[in-house]
Amino acid sequence: MTERENSRLGEPDGALGRREFIKGVAGMAAGGAMLSALAPAARALEAPAIKPWTQTSDKVIRIGIVGGRFGATFQWHLHPNCKVTAVCDIRPDRLATLQKVYQCENGYDNFDSFLKDGQMDAVGVFTPAPLHKDQAVAAMKAGKHVISAVPMGMSLEELEAVIEATRETGMTYMMAETSRFRASTMHAVQLREQGTFGTIFYSEAEYHHEGLIKLFSDEKGQPTWRRGLPPMLYPTHSTGLIVPVTGERLTEVYAIGWGDGHDVLRVNDYNNPFWNTNGFFKTSGGHSCRISICWHIAAGGADRGQFYGDRMSYIMQRPDQSDTVVYRIRQGHDVVIDSDGYPEGDAKRDIYELPDYSLQMPEPLRIRSGHGGSHTQITHEFISSLVDGRKPIVDVYEAAAYTAPGIVAHQSALRGGETMKIPDFG
Repeated sequence: MTERENSRLGEPDGALGRREFIKGVAGMAAGGAMLSALAPAARALEAPAIKPWTQTSDKVIRIGIVGGRFGATFQWHLHPNCKVTAVCDIRPDRLATLQKVYQCENGYDNFDSFLKDGQMDAVGVFTPAPLHKDQAVAAMKAGKHVISAVPMGMSLEELEAVIEATRETGMTYMMAETSRFRASTMHAVQLREQGTFGTIFYSEAEYHHEGLIKLFSDEKGQPTWRRGLPPMLYPTHSTGLIVPVTGERLTEVYAIGWGDGHDVLRVNDYNNPFWNTNGFFKTSGGHSCRISICWHIAAGGADRGQFYGDRMSYIMQRPDQSDTVVYRIRQGHDVVIDSDGYPEGDAKRDIYELPDYSLQMPEPLRIRSGHGGSHTQITHEFISSLVDGRKPIVDVYEAAAYTAPGIVAHQSALRGGETMKIPDFG
């Protein structure tokens, strides 16, 4: 190969000898150092102070729980300001589970009869997703506050109905989104509020759950609500990371779905052809994010996010159990020259130990719980919001902001990736 041919590939030729090339690299390094000096300094990464919980009220919230599968995995009976006064499930075995877990003899096998029980201030709706809207609305109209499993609803019209019910009745609604109450998410939210990220200009979240096909049929072989469920109609484990950590709403999306023509995708109640869907979103701040939700994928289970800022980036634990890490730009350090002779910024990598958020809960709740310890946090947040007379962290408007982007993303995927606007419910 001639020197001129080398030049065409970006190599130094006779017009720029080795000495001049080295001088050029040195100049690049100096320029990079200057840019580094002009960059805003990263704040010291400090663990936020956790104020230990102390009981300030003797008020007791009487709650009824409907749905004996997922509904039996919370800790309502352990909270000093809560008492389970009724439970409900149409299946005798699951009703018995609820009664045993919550030490409650008052059981119902009919939801309408359950709602008429006068010894309830609130209802926990932990039934199949297509029932959430109707049961939440009925409970609020019966004068009960509501905490509901995800998603809030299955269509934009259902979200509007739940919001309208809160306005008409004055009842509190909270969505039990587990990702929002993981320690890594709570920590990232606090870091953003402290300004540690600088500007979060790009974020990612993924919820990968291979193997759900086992839940597509019940013990009798009958289809369950999960059969053919569009991935983006169950978006909140991802949006419940993006929205609170960035502090921005999702406003636009184009999405691409994938399916292989499996029997489940040819015949299902949702007319859904996709196993997996990936969406690219625009935020209210003009930034970008990618969300990946997959039911059929050759990868470990994932429920995580990563957030890239101009001062700090935050990478949540991966399926291989790697550590949660942060990267921060270090001011005043020499720019590194990589193996190809290019300047490379000096970003410090830290493995970060998360704060102990269990301290903010009553002592009986400081135990291991489902979805990365989020169940006890959800229990405490709902009960304490009612005791204190305040809005819960994931109130009806926040719940809509988590749910609506997925509904619109699925429509975009059905239209081959058309860019679509996401309504802002407040």
